[in-house]
Amino acid sequence: MQDKIRKLEKKSKWVRNQVLEMIASAGKGHIGGAFSSADILVALYYGGILRFDPSDKDWDQRDRFILSKGHSGAALYAIMADLGYFPASELHNYQKQGCILGGHPDRKIPGIEADTGSLGHGLGIGAGLALSAKMDKKDFMTVVLLGDGECCEGSVWEAAMFAARHKLNNLVGIVDKNGLCVTDRIEDCVAMDPLDAKWQAYGWNVIVVNGHCFEALLSAFNDFRSRKDSRPLMVIANTIKGKGVSFMEGNLKWHHSVPKGEELAAARQELK
Repeated sequence: MQDKIRKLEKKSKWVRNQVLEMIASAGKGHIGGAFSSADILVALYYGGILRFDPSDKDWDQRDRFILSKGHSGAALYAIMADLGYFPASELHNYQKQGCILGGHPDRKIPGIEADTGSLGHGLGIGAGLALSAKMDKKDFMTVVLLGDGECCEGSVWEAAMFAARHKLNNLVGIVDKNGLCVTDRIEDCVAMDPLDAKWQAYGWNVIVVNGHCFEALLSAFNDFRSRKDSRPLMVIANTIKGKGVSFMEGNLKWHHSVPKGEELAAARQELK
């Protein structure tokens, strides 16, 4: 197990390195949220949680993953290139003319299930996919990664009620709970906490984990495919925005700022 954890930690550092270089080269991107969600994405794709086949992106039995917080797409792109969904050379052209990798994921990119980035839409799409699986008697799982700022959107809670009503225990939500939105701290904007109690009140089974601890993340998905609970599952992952680079961690500036000069050099040094 410890061997596996070390490999996942190494992969996360690699993902953050790729994100740093992609955003620095493009001169735009959302580095803070990409860094906070990197460990979650690595756990899903390299930790044996999601079922997928890069050689057959439309494989009927694949699990459906939706990055609802689409502005963090750079981290997902790095992983998908590494897995072979598209050439790794595309990462060097991130958000440049003619590149398939835009600021937000869309279905023109191999392996992407839904156009996202307009916050609040992903969970509704995921609930629809999960319901279709139930109706068609298919065993794929649907996983949706949201941001905690995104949970201010009313459409998230409409989807939450829908999923609970239809007993979609093949639907898993994950909240990347880094405490920050675009311009402020979440709790200075709305009363989001206690977030776990809110999801429970909406009829979901809730697990709260450290979103940077691979043991905790893998444990949360331990019975991923054999859940006896009829409720959808929400994993609230407590994270740090900008995780991995000390001067970015918990700093509002790094929602959409781009490191240059000494900042870029310092970030590279920390991620070596």
